[in-house]
Amino acid sequence: MSDNRHLGARPPKISRVEVYWTSVSYRTVALYAALGLVILITVLCLVNPNLYDTTLRRLSNALGASNAPPAVLTQTQARFVNLDGRVQVKKVNSVQWVAADYRTALDKGDLIETGSDGAARITFADGTTYTVKADTLVTVEENIVQRDRTRVGVHISSGAVDLATGRAVSADSKAAITFADAIASLRENSRAAVRSDPKKNEHEITVAAGTAEVQRGQERVELGKWERASVLVGGPLTKTNVLAPPDLAQPVNLQPLIVPEPKRAAVRFEWKPVPGAVAYQLRVSNTSMFAMPVADKHVGATSAEVTGLDAGDYFWNVIAIDPHKNASEPSDTYKFTLVAQGKSQEMLLDVEGTQLHGDVVEVMGRTEAGAALLINGQQVADIRPDGHFRHFTQPLGRGSNTIVIIGQNRRGGTATKSVPIVVP
Repeated sequence: MSDNRHLGARPPKISRVEVYWTSVSYRTVALYAALGLVILITVLCLVNPNLYDTTLRRLSNALGASNAPPAVLTQTQARFVNLDGRVQVKKVNSVQWVAADYRTALDKGDLIETGSDGAARITFADGTTYTVKADTLVTVEENIVQRDRTRVGVHISSGAVDLATGRAVSADSKAAITFADAIASLRENSRAAVRSDPKKNEHEITVAAGTAEVQRGQERVELGKWERASVLVGGPLTKTNVLAPPDLAQPVNLQPLIVPEPKRAAVRFEWKPVPGAVAYQLRVSNTSMFAMPVADKHVGATSAEVTGLDAGDYFWNVIAIDPHKNASEPSDTYKFTLVAQGKSQEMLLDVEGTQLHGDVVEVMGRTEAGAALLINGQQVADIRPDGHFRHFTQPLGRGSNTIVIIGQNRRGGTATKSVPIVVP
């Protein structure tokens, strides 16, 4: 017999349910989240030290121009044409300094800084060049390129800058440089050197060719060749004459020096005396900006010899020094090539003719098949299998010029030819 007494019986009764909680503020949650994020980033940076720089660069690019396409160098933008040593750029829309290269496009507001071993030459669309020396900080201030006028300029915060102008597009065109509380405007076909030292309150511009105008407030000073304007912040604007640099004599510009053993050869440098100078500084370098000279000599004569140079291209200039140890600006820079003479007989090299195209010269001639030629320091690319060659030089200056041709054949033989040219 089945027992139905428990059918329909109710379950046991639970007397009480207890629930416990702790209140946490949003501030506390955010604090713990931030702490966790810091710990995570620290661990990742220890594992990958480059993560910080990469992240910062991406953040800078995102903040500066998140939707902008990559910079493309245009004909109206300034650009680098020479770079030596450490040169950095900080774009106007960036927070980070980056190494400069020849693809860097320079715009208004960009900063350029050179290290103790650095130098850079910047060219603008109108042909004006600014050579930024070592330990210098400059800013691109203006770059307006229009059909009827051009306006270019930089500001030098500290250091040294040399600038040179070409032919002006119009009378309204201007090439300028600002320093301290003054602005200097160079006229066409002019060259000048600017030095600025805010710590010593020493600021000056020296004109090496052409003319310039220096303005500070209502003050205006006109400068000619080898005149200097000194700007004293809180003081006067003064104009003085300066010591001129010497004219170079030997080796002439673009001259090849063919010697049996370049390392042992004594290269002789000569220049013309400067009135008032008692000493001279000769500098020889592998680069035209003399960031790291291979020779630096102080002499009391107008000549000096340098040994120990390897075969290759070199640049040289001279600075004059007066009895008060005041130094002139560097002279014009000349280039020469030191070539090892071949031990076999000289090679075939004939100049068959030249033709003048404005200020460019076309050189035609014949050499040996497979030979290498340099004309005024430039390699000749158009050499036919039968040895005939054709080459167009770089623009030459007006007056008398000398075209120098040097060659070397496969046997090590060398040859050199000099062709006088007059550009009207």
